[in-house]
Amino acid sequence: MRLEIPEYRFDLKTPEFQKTDDEFTIWFLEGVLEKYPAYVECLMYLGNAYTATGMYEKGLEVDLKLARLRPQDPLVHYNLACSFALMGMLSKSSVSLGKAIDLGYDDLAHLVNDSDLDSLRDEDDYKVLIHKLSKSSKKIV
Repeated sequence: MRLEIPEYRFDLKTPEFQKTDDEFTIWFLEGVLEKYPAYVECLMYLGNAYTATGMYEKGLEVDLKLARLRPQDPLVHYNLACSFALMGMLSKSSVSLGKAIDLGYDDLAHLVNDSDLDSLRDEDDYKVLIHKLSKSSKKIV
């Protein structure tokens, strides 16, 4: 005997549930952060969601907060470098990228292919940092 499960259709009228996937994700994460403002993992997801939806200024705000909460985290400084680059703040981006590398960021393949850093590619500071990272990567191999 096979059990038939009825199909239910929910028609939720609440505006919060009428959002796209990205809008809902942002709304949800912002809600979590209202209650837990220093929830680092939530901030990281929210920063990525802001960036993915073109909300670069909000993404930068999140990354700056994360840099205060986790000053020794290389990924936080890498993401901050990306946010600065997306906002056209190339000098600040270079400084943050250098700090990320100094703190141990070593994913050279990701760095050279990350479109968030495209505006930085022609900068001399960027080229120096890539050279520095590629030299340190060869020492490890």
